[in-house]
Amino acid sequence: MQHGSCPKILVSFGTRPEAIKMFPVVHALKADGAFDTRVVVTAQHREMLDQVLQMTEIVPDVDLDLMQEGQSLDALSSRIITRFGSVLDVERPDRVLVHGDTLTAMMVSLACYFRKIPVGHVEAGLRSGNIYSPWPEELNRKVTAIIADLHFAPTQRARQALLAETIADENIFVTGNTVVDALLETRRHVIANPALASAIEPLLKRFEGKRIVAVTAHRRENFGEGLTAIAKALAKLAQRDDIAIIFPVHPNPAVRKAMRPLLEGIHNIALIEPLDYPNFVRMLDASELILTDSGGIQEEAPSFQTPVLIMRETTERPEAIEAGTARLVGTSEAAILAAANQLLDNKHDFEAMASKVNPFGDGTAAQKIVGILRERHLPQVGSSRVRVDATPQVNLTFRTSAA
Repeated sequence: MQHGSCPKILVSFGTRPEAIKMFPVVHALKADGAFDTRVVVTAQHREMLDQVLQMTEIVPDVDLDLMQEGQSLDALSSRIITRFGSVLDVERPDRVLVHGDTLTAMMVSLACYFRKIPVGHVEAGLRSGNIYSPWPEELNRKVTAIIADLHFAPTQRARQALLAETIADENIFVTGNTVVDALLETRRHVIANPALASAIEPLLKRFEGKRIVAVTAHRRENFGEGLTAIAKALAKLAQRDDIAIIFPVHPNPAVRKAMRPLLEGIHNIALIEPLDYPNFVRMLDASELILTDSGGIQEEAPSFQTPVLIMRETTERPEAIEAGTARLVGTSEAAILAAANQLLDNKHDFEAMASKVNPFGDGTAAQKIVGILRERHLPQVGSSRVRVDATPQVNLTFRTSAA
C-alpha cells in the first residue's frame, strides 16, 4: 500500500466485452471509497469500447488509443506492453485488475510482472483445453493466470481448473461472473427508461408476431469455412415463416465478407450494425433463441431464460452445457439447422432449456470482488476471508445512446 494514502488500483481493459464486464467493478470500487481507483484503457477496440464508456459514464484516466486498422496480434501486443508499462512507471499502483482472455489482459499482466506489481484476474479459470480454440484467447488467459495473485473465478468449475494448474487455493475466489451484474442492472435501467434501447425498437416492431432468433458470430477460429457454413444455415433457417433473425454484424471485414453475400436481401433477416449494450440487452430479452459463437452470451442469456446454441467446436464455459442452458452444435450447416429447428418445433425441449437457472451468478460478483480487495489491501476492516457486506449497494449510472 502506498504510505499515507488509499491503495491505488488500476482497472484495465481494451475491448467492448471487457468494458461491459468491468464497469460494475469500476462503479463498485468507486462507491466503496476505500481505494484510489483509476481506469486505463488500451482501446484495442475503439468504437465499440466507446459505446460502453459513454453509456456507463466512465471517463478513462488514461486512454492509450492503440487500435490500428488491420493490426496484427504481435504488433498490437508490443504496443500494449510498452505503452502500458510506461503508465505503470508513472502511476505506481498497488494492484492492477485485468479481465478475461484478451491481448490487453495478457500483455498488461506481463508489464505488471516485469515491475512486480500484483495482478487481480476477473473471470479467471475459463479453459477449453485447446490453445488454438478459442484462438488466441485460451493462451491469453492461461498466461494471465500464471502471473495473477488474485483469481476471481466465476464458477466452481473455473476454480477447479485453476487448482489443476497449481494455483494456490487461498488465492482463488468464486464470485460469479460480473457480466450478470452488468446484464441485470442494464435491464433494470432499460425497463425504467425505454429510451435507452430505442434503436432496436423499430426492428422489433417490424418483426412483431415473429419469434426472434438473435445471432452473433465473430470468432477467429470460425473465419473462412466456419462463417460460411453459419451463413448458409441462417439462410435456410430463414425459410421458416414464423421467425425473424436479428444479426448485429461484427465490424471485422472477414465477418462481413462471409455474411453479407449470403444473407443480404432476405426479408426476415436483419443484418444490422453492432448495438450498444442497452439495445443489445433489449434484443436478448426479446429473443426466443440465440445462435452464437460468443463467450459472453453463454453467460448472459440464461438470466433471460433464453436457450443458446453455441456455434463452436469447444467451449470454455462447460457450466452452460452441464446446466442445460446451452448446447454445443459446432459450425456444420446441417447441425446448426437441425438444432435450431428442434428447439423451435419441440416445446418440451425448448422449455427444458429455458427453465434452467443461470450457472454464472446472481448479480453480486462486483460487490464480492471489492470485498476481497478490501480483505487483501485493508485487512484491518475485518477478519473474514471475504467480506461481501463491506461494500455498499451500487447504483450504476447510464446515459441514453445517441443512436
